[in-house]
Amino acid sequence: MTNQGYTDNKDKVLKRLTRAEGQIRGITRMVAEDKYCIDVLTQIRAAQAALDKVALELLRDHAKHCLSPGSIQDHDKKADELVGAISRLLAR
Repeated sequence: MTNQGYTDNKDKVLKRLTRAEGQIRGITRMVAEDKYCIDVLTQIRAAQAALDKVALELLRDHAKHCLSPGSIQDHDKKADELVGAISRLLAR
C-alpha cells in the first residue's frame, strides 16, 4: 500500500464523501417524488459544493505531501497558496 497525501485526513475525507453520497440519494428521492424543480436544483448545487470541498481537501493534502523538499513552513504556505488559487478557480 502506498502512502497517499490524504492518509492523515482519510477519515475526514470519507466523512465528507459519505455526506455527499447522502445528498445525492436525497436528490434522487426528490426527483422520484416529483419535487419542485428549483428545490432539486438547490440540492444539486449543495452536493456539488460538498464534492468541491472534498476535492480541495485532497488537493491540499496532495500539495503538502508532494511539494518539493523545503522547510515545513514553506511547504504549508505553498500548499495553502495553491489551494487558495484553485478555490478561486472553482468558484461558480
